[in-house]
Amino acid sequence: MPLTRDQITIRASKELRDGYIVNLGIGMPTLVANHIPHGMDVWLQSENGLLGIGPFPTDSDVDADLINAGKQTITARLGASYFASADSFAMIRGGHIDMCILGAMQVSEEGDIANWMIPGKMVKGMGGAMDLVAGVKRVVVTMDHNAKDGTAKLVKKCSLPLTGQRCIDMIITDLCVLEMDHAKHRFVLKELAPGVTADEVRTKSEAEIIIPAGVPIIAA
Repeated sequence: MPLTRDQITIRASKELRDGYIVNLGIGMPTLVANHIPHGMDVWLQSENGLLGIGPFPTDSDVDADLINAGKQTITARLGASYFASADSFAMIRGGHIDMCILGAMQVSEEGDIANWMIPGKMVKGMGGAMDLVAGVKRVVVTMDHNAKDGTAKLVKKCSLPLTGQRCIDMIITDLCVLEMDHAKHRFVLKELAPGVTADEVRTKSEAEIIIPAGVPIIAA
């Protein structure tokens, strides 16, 4: 059975490590803030100038002045720091962010990502994604394996405008977990969602994927 958005982001949270500074992209990745492993000290950073994002607020705790880069209301943990967006991007461009978790519209078999616009559709701007994929030490993508019309999002070559080239380290979808083999420039199938087969992943992907024997099931 394919994973839900919550299950995808729970799996993504297992990539976090104690002491990491992490940037969460707009959309599904923001849910990771609710699934940080108990006892782990992770500092979430937002491009609009906050280090120390907490879980999403309950209705009674909403502060309309406290938002993330996607304009969602958020909370701030004890010790949080506020600063200008210029300082925030200096952190990103200076290599001070350990990991970012982003959404994507397409990822190529070589690890290129397209996630900022669809030609012909109005967009507000590219945001911080291009800086993140260039400046962050490890880049993880969370996304549905296929678009709503069933077309593959894991493709041989991105047809949409690129955000970055050969920059993705891991993809977590509703069907599987894929990790980039940087020597071969191909993704390796690491884990499968319960009830999903390697053949299903291959069929629903346009990209070439390395599929080893005995791929384990994603742990609950």
